[in-house]
Amino acid sequence: MKMWKRNLIVCWFGMFVTSIGMSQIAPVLPLYIKHLGISNTALIEQFSGIAFGVTFIISAIFSPIWGQAADKVGRKPMLLRASLGMAIVVGSMGFAKNVYVLIGLRLLQGTITGYSTACTTLIATQTDDEHAGWALGTLSTANIAGSLLGPTIGGFIEEIFGLQNVFSITGALLLIAFITTALFVRESFTREDKKVLSIKEIWSIVPEKSLTITILVTFFILTVSLYSVEPIITVYVTQLSQNTSHVALIAGMAFSASGLANIIAAPRLGKLSDKIGAHKVILVALAAAGLIFIPQAFVKNSWQLMGLRFLLGLASAGLIPSVNILVKKITPSSLTGRVFGINMSAGYLGVFGGSVLGGQVSAYLGIRYVFFITSALLLINAVWVYFKVYKKLSLN
Repeated sequence: MKMWKRNLIVCWFGMFVTSIGMSQIAPVLPLYIKHLGISNTALIEQFSGIAFGVTFIISAIFSPIWGQAADKVGRKPMLLRASLGMAIVVGSMGFAKNVYVLIGLRLLQGTITGYSTACTTLIATQTDDEHAGWALGTLSTANIAGSLLGPTIGGFIEEIFGLQNVFSITGALLLIAFITTALFVRESFTREDKKVLSIKEIWSIVPEKSLTITILVTFFILTVSLYSVEPIITVYVTQLSQNTSHVALIAGMAFSASGLANIIAAPRLGKLSDKIGAHKVILVALAAAGLIFIPQAFVKNSWQLMGLRFLLGLASAGLIPSVNILVKKITPSSLTGRVFGINMSAGYLGVFGGSVLGGQVSAYLGIRYVFFITSALLLINAVWVYFKVYKKLSLN
């Protein structure tokens, strides 16, 4: 087996598990915070929001730093650091004595992340142009599927094995990711630049600044759109469902439908990007995703919502691999890790921003407006991509 294919298999598993580690806490947070001695409902909600959001905010800050480190010392050391660090930190959450220790561990978790950035950089730099779209598309399914399925997996573990075992089992999976990475990932790394560049210096030597900005904003809006429904989907399913005894399960299925569709479609759309060009796939995917959000505001039952969420996953599956292909195409190899790190920061900010947007829009305007506003963001982004990316690359 070729080295990049073996690395792809190991990285897929590692990214899937680390993404679960980032997101699995969402459904059990309120229960765990209550378990830690907080009884006031308002305080539980407040601490839940802080504990969930702080990881992604800190990750957005540190992701470019670890991306730069990957360019300096190699990608495999960053994979080992992140997987072992997260295994220890996530496993320790099950032994937190109070909510402040839990928040501190969530903050530390955000600080030591970087597995996804290092994996994406490793595969992007090792894979030939002919297979880059398929490889990066396959890899992207791990991140998005882990993030979207994580809450359902966390809830399932809590239901079967108990509250504290959510952290122990996830920590054990992360430790397995560390071991498999140490044993099976191979990298031939040559340090190209001994000088540590600042963000300003990195930006000054990025050759395609306009394209890079467009790609970063597109990735941010994509993650905003995927997570804008997270705060409101349980409430929406409650309104739609006649059977209130299984609302949590149905809401988890509706939210995770996009992740399942992403797993199915992303490798195929990545391969299509190799054939016809990532700029074409990204434009069609943005427009399709934007349009699919609109009917979600008018569904009559939960099954219709699940179906449309599945279609959304099929459409959005073309976006992440196309973004990664374009980053690889326009970025010098010596800067790949740092630019992917900045791109990952945009994604982490999108997760946080989407959750905030969905909650605030729902509170002030109503649930259906979450879908309308998210649709508008995607369609406006599609128009911008048409002029800034599609037209420019079509001429080359």
